[in-house]
Amino acid sequence: MQDIKTPVLSVGSQVYTADGKLIGEYYRENRSPVDYKSISPNLINALVATEDVRFYKHGGVDFYSFFTSIISTAKGDRRGGSTITQQLAKNLFSTRKKKSQGLLRHIPLVRTIVFKCKEWLTAFKIEHVYNKQQILTLYFNTVPFGNNSFGIKTATLKFFNKMPDSVNAAQAATLIGMLKATSTYNPINNPEKSIDRRNTVLGQMEKYGFISKAAYETDINKPIGLNLTYIENNSQGDSYIREAVERWLKKWCHDNDYNLYEDGLKIYTTIDSRLQQYAEEAVAEKMKMLQKRFDNLWGKKNPWRDSKGVEIKDFLLKAEQRLPIYNILDKKYHGDTAQIRQYFETKKHMKVFTWHGEKDTIFSSVDSIKYYTRILNTGMMTIEPSTGKIKVWVGGIDHHYFNYDHVNQSKRQAGSTFKPFAYVTALDNGFTPCDKFTDKPVSIKYTDNGKPQVWEPNNADFRFTYQEMSLRWAMGKSVNSITAQVTEQIGWDKVVEYAHKCGIESPLKSVPSVSLGSNDVSVYEMVRAYSTFLNKGQKIDPLLVTKITDQAGNVLQEFTLKTEQVLSEETAWLMLYMFRGGMEEPGGTSQALWEYTGLWKKDNQIGGKTGTSSDYVDGWYMGITKDLVTGIWVGADDRSVHFTTSETGEGSHTALPIFGSFMQRVYADPKSGYTYGPFPKPWVKITKEYNCPSPRISVDTTSTDSLAMPLDTTGVLPTPVPNEPKEIKPGDVNN
Repeated sequence: MQDIKTPVLSVGSQVYTADGKLIGEYYRENRSPVDYKSISPNLINALVATEDVRFYKHGGVDFYSFFTSIISTAKGDRRGGSTITQQLAKNLFSTRKKKSQGLLRHIPLVRTIVFKCKEWLTAFKIEHVYNKQQILTLYFNTVPFGNNSFGIKTATLKFFNKMPDSVNAAQAATLIGMLKATSTYNPINNPEKSIDRRNTVLGQMEKYGFISKAAYETDINKPIGLNLTYIENNSQGDSYIREAVERWLKKWCHDNDYNLYEDGLKIYTTIDSRLQQYAEEAVAEKMKMLQKRFDNLWGKKNPWRDSKGVEIKDFLLKAEQRLPIYNILDKKYHGDTAQIRQYFETKKHMKVFTWHGEKDTIFSSVDSIKYYTRILNTGMMTIEPSTGKIKVWVGGIDHHYFNYDHVNQSKRQAGSTFKPFAYVTALDNGFTPCDKFTDKPVSIKYTDNGKPQVWEPNNADFRFTYQEMSLRWAMGKSVNSITAQVTEQIGWDKVVEYAHKCGIESPLKSVPSVSLGSNDVSVYEMVRAYSTFLNKGQKIDPLLVTKITDQAGNVLQEFTLKTEQVLSEETAWLMLYMFRGGMEEPGGTSQALWEYTGLWKKDNQIGGKTGTSSDYVDGWYMGITKDLVTGIWVGADDRSVHFTTSETGEGSHTALPIFGSFMQRVYADPKSGYTYGPFPKPWVKITKEYNCPSPRISVDTTSTDSLAMPLDTTGVLPTPVPNEPKEIKPGDVNN
């Protein structure tokens, strides 16, 4: 009975770093209770008329309604028989949760009887302790409205920017109508269904005398009238990591019937607070410089361009049409583009992100789109392959303004960072790092969807040296022509097979250009796949969470590393030798790291691969040390916005500096746990030649990053969406 008198609405869960620092919480900030006097009679009447018309007559359980609902269901008209008090019991005490049902939950009919009996007993107790007004107040303060929205105050503010005592009958009917199915009748996502359901509720209110016939006729013809200007903050310490953990645990929570926002869990992640801090500092330092470089490049010109450099005239219109508010305005103004245009051009006060702190300004919606479209973003992840633990997760430059995660939600063309999958395929199928190919024009014939095609890739500098190069030199210098020849000999289907084998999960179009990074992949996938090389050929299933406990510290789940041997140890070690070529071979594309003097002590070795997609849209760097693998992507969220020259937009000038700055910070801290040192010695006997003779340099070997694909100009802000991978056309280049 004490639990009934003092119910606990919910207890938020907490997220910790591996070293015990609190980095986020999950809780309902806007579940702030309101008293009965602050709830509009329209809400109470709509609820009673729709959910429990005999509410004031029963003592918690309405057996008449229960048995009539059984008869209706048997006739095919399924409807619920739960009273408002029973629903409150379910909301407050989780009577239907699996962990509240014991072993009997495995017997379907018995399970139903058990939770019904629990609800009835709890409802009787509630009615014994509280009067009807108190029950309604408790109900409105705990009822869920979907999208992590709990309580009537949250709902009225979110959908109408009104307090609960101010909503009219039509608005009350919209909200109460959602209770039947919060997603199906969500007025933002499904306005037509929401209106239908609202009108059903209004019909119930008219039927039972809560509104007049005239009011009913007027209200059913009203638009929904949403006001979405209220900004809510659902959690404390919100961050990319916190949301990544929520996505990572989604299946576990579903399978085990836990709710992060209510069950008071303590979640221990693999994130290293020191490394995370150094990564965020490196990102802030370098991205601020890159943004200044980008702004100086474009000045007052609009940067959204097609593959020929021509400004995209309808860019802003498409950007507006992607916004959720556009469909609402379109319906509200019946397609009147002049009124829609007026809305988007109306100036208003707002705060915007800048690299000098949050700024108050006066912008129209169009101004905001123009401003944010120019902002460069990044995704960065670091993993320790030997343990599978993710040490760093930087989903973007500022979670408050850019909550789209560029580590595992975004997928972009990988450019030359995908080339190693061609070379590992070659090494695992008879080739050696010292086998030689000639840098020369290549013409590859193939069939795509039954149509004959010819692919003729260029090198990044649009020149061919006609020089023989070892595979190690070719990968280190990122020579497209040789990568294409290798791909032709081993087969592009085989490259796709090995990429998936190493850890790439995204679908890959099997075409000759696959090795040059023509497919979209995530930073997460690339880091996972590169980890296979440092982990002796074992593919890992990365860990973001190690342990979950309840509030008392009892362990609910521990997560352990899962591995699969997908490459021989010899091939994996030879790939580390190949990656060192980016630093050691003439023209190696990683050699900009030499300027970071803090990296080169005590015979330290670093391997890596740069990558850049067509027109410098995407810049990548994948860095490998003896202990860690780090992946970094840099670019604008819209693919039509980008740098214009190799000196500004290549991965070696955008993503690589972040890696250099990050690792300098890590090595400078003796408490980081990561030290200088060479790559591991061979784990097994190496049977293939790998100490390749030093090349003779007879031509200019200056190299640049690789370029991948024509631009896709369809994606616009504010919500980045993965574009379909496109094949590199003849004449395109990739490094």
